[in-house]
Amino acid sequence: MPLALQEYEFERQFNEDEAIRWMQENWKKSFLFCSLYAACIIGGRHLMKQREKFELRKPLVLWSLTLAVFSIFGAVRTGSYMMHILLTKGLQHSVCDQSFYNGPVSKFWAYAFVLSKAPELGDTLFIVLRKQRLIFLHWYHHITVLLYSWYSYKDMVAGGGWFMTMNYLVHALMYSYYAARAAGFRVSRRLAMFITLTQISQMVVGCVVNYLVYSWMQRGAGCPSHVHNIVWSSLMYLSYFLLFLHFFYEASHTRRRRGWRSWSWGRIPWLTGDA
Repeated sequence: MPLALQEYEFERQFNEDEAIRWMQENWKKSFLFCSLYAACIIGGRHLMKQREKFELRKPLVLWSLTLAVFSIFGAVRTGSYMMHILLTKGLQHSVCDQSFYNGPVSKFWAYAFVLSKAPELGDTLFIVLRKQRLIFLHWYHHITVLLYSWYSYKDMVAGGGWFMTMNYLVHALMYSYYAARAAGFRVSRRLAMFITLTQISQMVVGCVVNYLVYSWMQRGAGCPSHVHNIVWSSLMYLSYFLLFLHFFYEASHTRRRRGWRSWSWGRIPWLTGDA
Protein backbone atom coordinates (compact mmCIF):
# COMPACT_ATOMS: atom_id res chain seq x y z
CA MET A 1 0.00 0.00 0.00
CA PRO A 2 1.49 3.41 -0.97
CA LEU A 3 2.80 5.69 1.76
CA ALA A 4 -0.10 8.12 1.25
CA LEU A 5 -2.51 5.37 2.21
CA GLN A 6 -0.80 4.21 5.37
CA GLU A 7 -3.34 4.17 8.20
CA TYR A 8 -3.05 6.23 11.33
CA GLU A 9 -3.79 4.45 14.58
CA PHE A 10 -7.12 6.22 15.12
CA GLU A 11 -8.22 5.18 11.62
CA ARG A 12 -7.18 1.61 12.22
CA GLN A 13 -9.01 1.42 15.57
CA PHE A 14 -12.25 2.92 14.22
CA ASN A 15 -15.18 0.47 14.42
CA GLU A 16 -17.15 1.08 11.25
CA ASP A 17 -19.66 -1.71 11.96
CA GLU A 18 -20.74 0.01 15.15
CA ALA A 19 -20.90 3.37 13.37
CA ILE A 20 -23.06 2.03 10.54
CA ARG A 21 -25.31 0.24 13.02
CA TRP A 22 -25.74 3.44 15.05
CA MET A 23 -26.68 5.39 11.92
CA GLN A 24 -29.17 2.74 10.83
CA GLU A 25 -30.88 3.04 14.21
CA ASN A 26 -30.64 6.83 14.60
CA TRP A 27 -30.57 8.44 11.16
CA LYS A 28 -34.08 9.85 11.65
CA LYS A 29 -32.68 12.13 14.34
CA SER A 30 -31.45 14.24 11.45
CA PHE A 31 -35.04 15.47 11.11
CA LEU A 32 -34.92 16.61 14.73
CA PHE A 33 -31.68 18.49 14.14
CA CYS A 34 -33.15 20.17 11.06
CA SER A 35 -36.32 21.13 12.93
CA LEU A 36 -34.31 22.67 15.77
CA TYR A 37 -32.15 24.41 13.19
CA ALA A 38 -35.17 25.98 11.49
CA ALA A 39 -36.61 27.02 14.87
CA CYS A 40 -33.31 28.65 15.85
CA ILE A 41 -33.24 30.59 12.59
CA ILE A 42 -36.77 31.92 13.07
CA GLY A 43 -36.34 32.60 16.77
CA GLY A 44 -32.87 34.06 16.39
CA ARG A 45 -33.86 36.49 13.66
CA HIS A 46 -36.86 37.58 15.72
CA LEU A 47 -34.71 38.22 18.79
CA MET A 48 -32.10 40.13 16.79
CA LYS A 49 -34.60 42.52 15.22
CA GLN A 50 -34.38 45.00 18.09
CA ARG A 51 -30.76 44.28 19.02
CA GLU A 52 -27.43 45.51 17.79
CA LYS A 53 -25.51 43.05 15.71
CA PHE A 54 -22.62 41.10 17.24
CA GLU A 55 -19.14 41.47 15.77
CA LEU A 56 -17.93 37.90 16.51
CA ARG A 57 -14.74 38.30 14.50
CA LYS A 58 -12.54 36.06 16.68
CA PRO A 59 -15.14 33.28 17.10
CA LEU A 60 -15.72 33.37 13.33
CA VAL A 61 -12.01 32.97 12.64
CA LEU A 62 -11.79 30.05 15.06
CA TRP A 63 -14.94 28.42 13.67
CA SER A 64 -13.89 28.74 10.04
CA LEU A 65 -10.31 27.67 10.74
CA THR A 66 -11.48 24.57 12.64
CA LEU A 67 -13.75 23.49 9.79
CA ALA A 68 -11.04 24.31 7.25
CA VAL A 69 -8.45 22.11 8.99
CA PHE A 70 -10.99 19.29 9.37
CA SER A 71 -11.97 19.54 5.70
CA ILE A 72 -8.36 19.67 4.52
CA PHE A 73 -7.49 16.48 6.41
CA GLY A 74 -10.68 14.85 5.14
CA ALA A 75 -9.95 15.88 1.54
CA VAL A 76 -6.36 14.61 1.70
CA ARG A 77 -7.25 11.26 3.26
CA THR A 78 -10.34 10.48 1.19
CA GLY A 79 -8.81 11.96 -1.96
CA SER A 80 -5.72 9.75 -1.60
CA TYR A 81 -7.91 6.71 -1.10
CA MET A 82 -10.19 7.44 -4.06
CA MET A 83 -7.27 8.14 -6.40
CA HIS A 84 -5.61 4.90 -5.30
CA ILE A 85 -8.80 2.94 -6.08
CA LEU A 86 -9.33 4.80 -9.37
CA LEU A 87 -5.80 4.19 -10.62
CA THR A 88 -5.51 0.58 -9.48
CA LYS A 89 -9.05 -0.75 -9.99
CA GLY A 90 -10.76 1.65 -12.37
CA LEU A 91 -13.67 4.07 -12.43
CA GLN A 92 -16.47 1.54 -11.96
CA HIS A 93 -14.89 0.08 -8.84
CA SER A 94 -14.32 3.57 -7.41
CA VAL A 95 -18.00 4.40 -7.91
CA CYS A 96 -19.68 1.11 -7.05
CA ASP A 97 -17.57 -0.55 -4.38
CA GLN A 98 -18.66 -0.07 -0.76
CA SER A 99 -15.13 -0.27 0.59
CA PHE A 100 -15.13 3.50 1.12
CA TYR A 101 -17.45 2.94 4.10
CA ASN A 102 -15.49 0.10 5.68
CA GLY A 103 -12.05 0.10 4.05
CA PRO A 104 -8.71 1.33 5.38
CA VAL A 105 -8.17 5.08 5.73
CA SER A 106 -11.60 6.16 4.42
CA LYS A 107 -13.93 4.45 6.91
CA PHE A 108 -13.23 6.95 9.70
CA TRP A 109 -13.53 9.94 7.38
CA ALA A 110 -16.79 8.70 5.88
CA TYR A 111 -18.41 8.63 9.31
CA ALA A 112 -16.78 11.91 10.34
CA PHE A 113 -18.21 13.48 7.19
CA VAL A 114 -21.82 12.57 7.87
CA LEU A 115 -21.58 13.54 11.54
CA SER A 116 -20.02 16.90 10.65
CA LYS A 117 -23.18 17.96 8.83
CA ALA A 118 -24.89 18.49 12.20
CA PRO A 119 -22.36 20.92 13.76
CA GLU A 120 -21.97 22.67 10.39
CA LEU A 121 -25.48 23.99 10.95
CA GLY A 122 -23.74 26.41 13.30
CA ASP A 123 -22.61 28.39 10.23
CA THR A 124 -25.99 30.06 10.22
CA LEU A 125 -25.64 31.23 13.82
CA PHE A 126 -22.99 33.73 12.74
CA ILE A 127 -25.23 35.11 9.99
CA VAL A 128 -28.18 35.53 12.37
CA LEU A 129 -26.18 37.08 15.23
CA ARG A 130 -24.30 39.40 12.88
CA LYS A 131 -27.61 40.39 11.22
CA GLN A 132 -26.43 39.55 7.72
CA ARG A 133 -28.43 38.45 4.74
CA LEU A 134 -29.57 34.81 4.96
CA ILE A 135 -30.26 33.49 1.49
CA PHE A 136 -32.41 30.47 0.65
CA LEU A 137 -29.46 28.51 -0.76
CA HIS A 138 -27.62 28.66 2.56
CA TRP A 139 -30.18 27.04 4.83
CA TYR A 140 -31.71 24.83 2.13
CA HIS A 141 -28.31 23.30 1.42
CA HIS A 142 -27.54 22.71 5.11
CA ILE A 143 -30.82 20.93 5.74
CA THR A 144 -30.88 18.74 2.64
CA VAL A 145 -27.22 17.69 2.89
CA LEU A 146 -27.67 16.63 6.51
CA LEU A 147 -30.80 14.60 5.72
CA TYR A 148 -29.36 12.95 2.61
CA SER A 149 -25.95 12.19 4.13
CA TRP A 150 -27.34 10.44 7.19
CA TYR A 151 -29.95 8.58 5.14
CA SER A 152 -27.43 7.35 2.55
CA TYR A 153 -24.64 6.40 4.95
CA LYS A 154 -26.82 3.84 6.69
CA ASP A 155 -27.30 1.99 3.36
CA MET A 156 -23.68 2.43 2.22
CA VAL A 157 -24.90 3.44 -1.24
CA ALA A 158 -22.63 3.47 -4.28
CA GLY A 159 -21.09 6.80 -5.23
CA GLY A 160 -20.67 7.93 -1.64
CA GLY A 161 -16.90 8.01 -1.90
CA TRP A 162 -16.98 10.56 -4.70
CA PHE A 163 -19.74 12.62 -3.07
CA MET A 164 -17.87 12.93 0.22
CA THR A 165 -14.45 13.52 -1.30
CA MET A 166 -15.75 16.33 -3.51
CA ASN A 167 -17.50 17.97 -0.58
CA TYR A 168 -14.43 17.73 1.64
CA LEU A 169 -12.37 19.41 -1.08
CA VAL A 170 -14.81 22.25 -1.68
CA HIS A 171 -15.21 22.88 2.04
CA ALA A 172 -11.43 22.90 2.50
CA LEU A 173 -11.23 25.78 0.02
CA MET A 174 -14.33 27.54 1.25
CA TYR A 175 -13.63 27.56 4.98
CA SER A 176 -9.97 28.47 4.42
CA TYR A 177 -11.16 31.46 2.42
CA TYR A 178 -13.59 32.49 5.15
CA ALA A 179 -11.00 32.09 7.90
CA ALA A 180 -8.57 34.31 6.00
CA ARG A 181 -11.14 37.03 5.35
CA ALA A 182 -12.51 36.95 8.88
CA ALA A 183 -8.94 37.33 10.18
CA GLY A 184 -8.57 40.48 8.10
CA PHE A 185 -6.31 39.18 5.33
CA ARG A 186 -6.75 40.62 1.86
CA VAL A 187 -7.77 37.73 -0.37
CA SER A 188 -8.39 38.08 -4.07
CA ARG A 189 -12.07 37.93 -4.86
CA ARG A 190 -11.15 35.87 -7.88
CA LEU A 191 -10.64 33.07 -5.36
CA ALA A 192 -14.27 33.38 -4.26
CA MET A 193 -15.28 33.19 -7.90
CA PHE A 194 -13.16 30.05 -8.32
CA ILE A 195 -14.71 28.45 -5.21
CA THR A 196 -18.22 29.10 -6.48
CA LEU A 197 -17.26 27.54 -9.81
CA THR A 198 -15.95 24.45 -7.98
CA GLN A 199 -19.27 24.25 -6.15
CA ILE A 200 -21.12 24.32 -9.46
CA SER A 201 -18.74 21.71 -10.88
CA GLN A 202 -19.36 19.51 -7.84
CA MET A 203 -23.06 19.41 -8.66
CA VAL A 204 -22.38 18.42 -12.26
CA VAL A 205 -20.04 15.61 -11.19
CA GLY A 206 -22.63 14.49 -8.62
CA CYS A 207 -25.25 14.09 -11.34
CA VAL A 208 -22.78 12.20 -13.55
CA VAL A 209 -21.94 9.82 -10.71
CA ASN A 210 -25.65 9.22 -10.11
CA TYR A 211 -26.09 8.41 -13.79
CA LEU A 212 -23.21 5.92 -13.66
CA VAL A 213 -24.61 4.27 -10.53
CA TYR A 214 -28.05 3.90 -12.12
CA SER A 215 -26.61 2.62 -15.40
CA TRP A 216 -24.38 0.02 -13.78
CA MET A 217 -27.08 -0.96 -11.30
CA GLN A 218 -29.48 -1.68 -14.18
CA ARG A 219 -26.85 -3.85 -15.85
CA GLY A 220 -26.43 -5.91 -12.69
CA ALA A 221 -22.83 -4.78 -12.33
CA GLY A 222 -22.88 -4.83 -8.53
CA CYS A 223 -23.50 -1.14 -7.93
CA PRO A 224 -25.48 -1.15 -4.64
CA SER A 225 -28.05 1.64 -4.42
CA HIS A 226 -31.79 2.25 -4.69
CA VAL A 227 -33.68 3.98 -7.48
CA HIS A 228 -35.40 6.32 -5.05
CA ASN A 229 -32.04 7.28 -3.54
CA ILE A 230 -30.65 8.08 -6.99
CA VAL A 231 -33.76 10.10 -7.87
CA TRP A 232 -33.68 12.19 -4.68
CA SER A 233 -29.93 12.67 -4.92
CA SER A 234 -30.17 13.79 -8.54
CA LEU A 235 -32.98 16.24 -7.75
CA MET A 236 -30.94 17.59 -4.85
CA TYR A 237 -27.84 18.07 -7.00
CA LEU A 238 -29.87 19.62 -9.81
CA SER A 239 -31.47 22.11 -7.41
CA TYR A 240 -28.03 23.02 -6.03
CA PHE A 241 -26.72 23.45 -9.55
CA LEU A 242 -29.50 25.87 -10.47
CA LEU A 243 -29.21 27.82 -7.22
CA PHE A 244 -25.43 28.15 -7.42
CA LEU A 245 -25.68 29.10 -11.08
CA HIS A 246 -28.19 31.81 -10.16
CA PHE A 247 -25.85 33.06 -7.44
CA PHE A 248 -22.97 33.10 -9.93
CA TYR A 249 -25.07 35.05 -12.43
CA GLU A 250 -26.17 37.58 -9.83
CA ALA A 251 -22.61 38.19 -8.67
CA SER A 252 -21.36 38.52 -12.26
CA HIS A 253 -24.21 40.90 -13.09
CA THR A 254 -23.31 43.06 -10.09
CA ARG A 255 -19.73 43.23 -11.32
CA ARG A 256 -20.76 44.35 -14.79
CA ARG A 257 -23.18 46.93 -13.40
CA ARG A 258 -21.06 48.44 -10.60
CA GLY A 259 -17.50 47.52 -11.49
CA TRP A 260 -14.85 45.33 -9.89
CA ARG A 261 -14.61 47.12 -6.52
CA SER A 262 -18.31 46.60 -5.78
CA TRP A 263 -18.37 42.98 -6.88
CA SER A 264 -20.04 40.78 -4.27
CA TRP A 265 -17.76 37.73 -4.58
CA GLY A 266 -16.77 38.21 -0.93
CA ARG A 267 -19.94 36.37 -0.05
CA ILE A 268 -20.00 32.76 -1.00
CA PRO A 269 -23.38 31.45 0.17
CA TRP A 270 -22.32 30.14 3.61
CA LEU A 271 -20.64 32.34 6.15
CA THR A 272 -20.09 35.95 5.16
CA GLY A 273 -16.38 35.91 5.78
CA ASP A 274 -15.86 39.59 4.96
CA ALA A 275 -16.02 40.43 8.66
